[in-house]
Amino acid sequence: MATETLPATFRDITRAELEALKAAGLFKEERYIHAPQGAEIEVEFPAGAPLKKVLNLCSNNYLGLSSHPDVLAAAHAGLDRRGYGMSSVRFICGTQDIHRELENRLTEFLGTEDTLLFSSCLDANAGVFEAILSDKDVMIADRLVHASIVDGMRLCKAMQDTYKHSDMGHLEEKLVEHAGKRFRLVITDGVFSMDGDLAKLDEIVALCQKHDTMVFVDDSHASGFIGRTGRGTPERFGVFGKIDVITTTFGKALGGASGGCVSGRREIVELCRQRARPYLFSNTLASVIVAATLKVLDLVSATTERRDRLEHNARYWRGLLTQAGFDIKAGESPIVPVMLYNAKLAQDVARDLFAEGVYVVGFFFPVVPKGQARIRTQLSAGHTTAHLDKAIEAFRKVGKKHDILGKSKNEIVDRYGL
Repeated sequence: MATETLPATFRDITRAELEALKAAGLFKEERYIHAPQGAEIEVEFPAGAPLKKVLNLCSNNYLGLSSHPDVLAAAHAGLDRRGYGMSSVRFICGTQDIHRELENRLTEFLGTEDTLLFSSCLDANAGVFEAILSDKDVMIADRLVHASIVDGMRLCKAMQDTYKHSDMGHLEEKLVEHAGKRFRLVITDGVFSMDGDLAKLDEIVALCQKHDTMVFVDDSHASGFIGRTGRGTPERFGVFGKIDVITTTFGKALGGASGGCVSGRREIVELCRQRARPYLFSNTLASVIVAATLKVLDLVSATTERRDRLEHNARYWRGLLTQAGFDIKAGESPIVPVMLYNAKLAQDVARDLFAEGVYVVGFFFPVVPKGQARIRTQLSAGHTTAHLDKAIEAFRKVGKKHDILGKSKNEIVDRYGL
């Protein structure tokens, strides 16, 4: 007699698929960290192995605030004063005074008119498009926008179109093509998370003003550290206050836990408050995260010291990798991809670097396009020059082992394939 409803053939087929992923070098393995997030961490990998202290070069902890003592103290105080959770959604009985306090602070920080908190930026992106657009409208997105944006667009009835990555000529063609739509919304990341390059926001805003079109920016990999005072890519490109919709996260530079927001024109934010399903049907952002994020905004607004240190580290690391002969993506952000093109090679290099005391992860399809496998290194204000000097020695050793130093894309592909 059957003891489960799952067909036996399902297990057979899925096991075969998982084995195929392993054989192709596409199987993802999780590492267990036995320490707070920081520049150096203790990691159990593989499962059951002794703990190993390693230098962390693949965290979104850009400003090194995830374990800052003031942030931890604020989190403890928030827990003591406001409790563990609200057990409800915002519009029923889940809104506290500090939720609106954080929204007001973010509105000022991001240069917008209003802000609405979400449990994550993924939820913000899942809710915003459906809330503000209809089948009379069109969304025109950069082809490399984050997966959460793609998923949010799929939930919306508006027409979907794309433009070639950072190609302003192609974007203008699309704006002209869709001139008959009620509303047009151009959608882009501020910093593209896999390549580390920045959207041309000044040019995008100019085109959208010319064609009476709205602009959406997901600034998750910029809020807190891109721009002169860390207010993101709109500040960096001189269009602060001119973006119609911004989404961002508190799970990266702004504390590193979770939470996100939609910030922008007052009417857009209010429509999200009334219609966005992840907001209406998800529990309120935990008070402890709200309290900690308020403290993070205090720290970020008081001085640019951490942001300046991060900028220095990014320049220094890019220079070290280039001098060593690695193929890296050009850019100015603290996201520095080391291109390897082959998924198995990316896995092998990451594993060898771990053995040398450097924690990185190989990225490959479907996280990046096929044939674009890489190791995405990420810098933090918590890194020192000594950390990076130690890391480059490990990279040189492993690069020499796999014979990739000074090699072009074609030479790497000829040896390892795509």
